[in-house]
Amino acid sequence: MAQTMFERYGGFASVSKVVGEFYERATESPIIGHYFAGKEMRTLIDHQTKFISSIMGGPASYSDDQLKVAHANLKIDGQAFNEMATILSETLEDYDFKAEDIAILVRGIQDRMHIIVTQ
Repeated sequence: MAQTMFERYGGFASVSKVVGEFYERATESPIIGHYFAGKEMRTLIDHQTKFISSIMGGPASYSDDQLKVAHANLKIDGQAFNEMATILSETLEDYDFKAEDIAILVRGIQDRMHIIVTQ
């Protein structure tokens, strides 16, 4: 049986490390950094790790309803969403993710743009 992307990249520990780096970069962004001010980063990293892992074929599940609730009051616009996708892509690239795997992950997130973007 073929390995999932989640397995190929080392499972939760590896995904969590990438997500942690993503948030380091995101908090420094002039476009999206303010969304994270005063937030409990461990919780965000945990939730994002589960979400990314689910797109990668991992055992975690993260429903569209959970995404909707998590982002409902944040007033995220298209520019912020695109900045997030760019930072994530760059982070994945720096962690030696293959271009086709990055495309799959970004597409999985873009497929949920209508849930995350509320402005």
